[in-house]
Amino acid sequence: MSIWLKRIWLHRAMYLFLLPAIVFFILFSYIPMTGLILAFKEYRFNGGLYGGPWVGWKYFERFFHDSYSMNYIRNTLSISFFKLFLALPFPILFALQINEIRSSRMRSLFQGVMYLPHFLSWAVVIGILQRIIAPETGLLNEWIHALGGHGSTFFMMDKHYFYPIMFWSYIWKEIGWNSIIYFAAIAGINPALYEAARMDGAGRFRQIWHITLPGIRPTILILFIMSLSSILSAGFDQIYLLQNPANAEVAQILDTYIIHVGIQDAQFGYATAVGLMQGVIGLLLVVTVNQLCKKWFEVSLW
Repeated sequence: MSIWLKRIWLHRAMYLFLLPAIVFFILFSYIPMTGLILAFKEYRFNGGLYGGPWVGWKYFERFFHDSYSMNYIRNTLSISFFKLFLALPFPILFALQINEIRSSRMRSLFQGVMYLPHFLSWAVVIGILQRIIAPETGLLNEWIHALGGHGSTFFMMDKHYFYPIMFWSYIWKEIGWNSIIYFAAIAGINPALYEAARMDGAGRFRQIWHITLPGIRPTILILFIMSLSSILSAGFDQIYLLQNPANAEVAQILDTYIIHVGIQDAQFGYATAVGLMQGVIGLLLVVTVNQLCKKWFEVSLW
């Protein structure tokens, strides 16, 4: 213990810089976790957070006995599949394209334009989207009429259009921001490898395939492992704003369900149990996939 304390004192300046981050996570991450006890207790307003009686696994059993629970899980996994798997190549391809631009001024221009949507809230993005696909006055329906189409399509009210709208709006908003780490990983590849490849007669495509992609593979795997923790959290802001009674069959996910039963219906214990289940499954997935990547690719978080 004395050696440990001496080491802390020796590097006290570094620990002093680290202190605000430690305090932040203790106050806003670890202390609130004590509220998870509500998943096993019946909350009563006169008993406070810890005063209610124990109910054991009651809320978990209630969720899995609910006839709609499998639909919520299926919707959440479907949207997570779109965002974690189908959307994965887009920021990588964008980073590869940006890397091929030789003019630094043009590269900065394209990056700035593509980063900008990330800083818009989902409320603003969905508001713009609603104006574009509005049934009567929307730009998309106006184009359909100009091309000879008749009638108006209620895109937001049709459940068949929900997944395309969700997926492409997510890509438009996040592709630039998600590509930053990949672009930084590409910039860290040794230029001598490209020089050697060019001397051997390799073109740009072969250089990308045999040098760039293998060079950023550890980054791709690390980001993928980290994203698995949110596989049962499909993005509350976007989905909640896209939801309406007409598409609720495919748009209701666990995050929005938790808000509905926890905030609107004041079923705090039940909502905490569903949220705890999300976190535990995400943790198990991260640990499992991390071990597999460590075994197969020698890349891991720890």
